[in-house]
Amino acid sequence: MQVHVDVRVDLSNKRIRFRGRMAESECMSNLENVQTMHSTPVVRIVAKARLPSRFGTFTVVGFESEDGKEHSAVIHGDVEGHSAVPLRVHSECFTGDVMGSLRCDCRDQLEASLGMIAGEERGVVLYLRQEGRGIGLANKIRAYALQDAGLDTVQANHALGFQDDERRYDVAAEMIRQLGIESIQLITNNPNKIAGLQAWGVKVDGRIPLKMPPNEFNWAYLQTKKSKSGHLL
Repeated sequence: MQVHVDVRVDLSNKRIRFRGRMAESECMSNLENVQTMHSTPVVRIVAKARLPSRFGTFTVVGFESEDGKEHSAVIHGDVEGHSAVPLRVHSECFTGDVMGSLRCDCRDQLEASLGMIAGEERGVVLYLRQEGRGIGLANKIRAYALQDAGLDTVQANHALGFQDDERRYDVAAEMIRQLGIESIQLITNNPNKIAGLQAWGVKVDGRIPLKMPPNEFNWAYLQTKKSKSGHLL
């Protein structure tokens, strides 16, 4: 399934503009880094091992980024040199992935992605240390408190002085490059994630939807994703 995302790049001020179903938003990105990333990688492979799991047997690859954060790739099958590899870019969610929070759909999406790639000839889940869409765990908990007081997720981020989404895509792009993947089919509902990876040189052949059924605690969260963040739900 193909998704068109209009990516407009203004080279004069190094600003990328994304247009999708959402209203126009802007994110700053150093475009020259796309050209120099090969000589100055922002992340490097530091470990690799076999990972049997309840979803299947994978290979797990450990990465370390220049800021000291550790990221990982969970891989099924041979992905090096292949195109149209199903791939999920998943940002860590302690409350959802670990504690089973019902306020979000993160754990559901993670488990569905692992099950999906285990059933394919090949596939990857990138697990990035970007808690709370990049604002960190403590700030995410502060945002939860603001949501309990009536704000939605976007309003809570703004109240704390953050953008809607503080995640970065250069690390994911470099991980994909170092794994030798030629192109991907991105497992996502978020057109801006497609645009973010494309801006860092990743070839995205298509999109694989990942819709999770809502519950009474995350219904409003999912509606905000759709109405304010342009997710295809």
